[in-house]
Amino acid sequence: MAKPKTLKEEKSFEQLYAELEATVAKMEAGDLPLDDALALFQRGMELAQQCGVLIDQAELRIKELVPQGTDLTTQDFEED
Repeated sequence: MAKPKTLKEEKSFEQLYAELEATVAKMEAGDLPLDDALALFQRGMELAQQCGVLIDQAELRIKELVPQGTDLTTQDFEED
């Protein structure tokens, strides 16, 4: 049974990241009207936020999966 067309399909991290890379490449190429550049910038920010959410979710899953026994502990993924 097919899903209703009204539901938005969720994209994978890889799909979102590829779209983000393509968006950045278009902006870096230049020669865009201001309105187009602003629209691409807005879309890029949305994509970056969605990628960040997926990375945060993956980090939480990893923390849940790592045993917290005597030998193994969870480690934060904070930057140095």
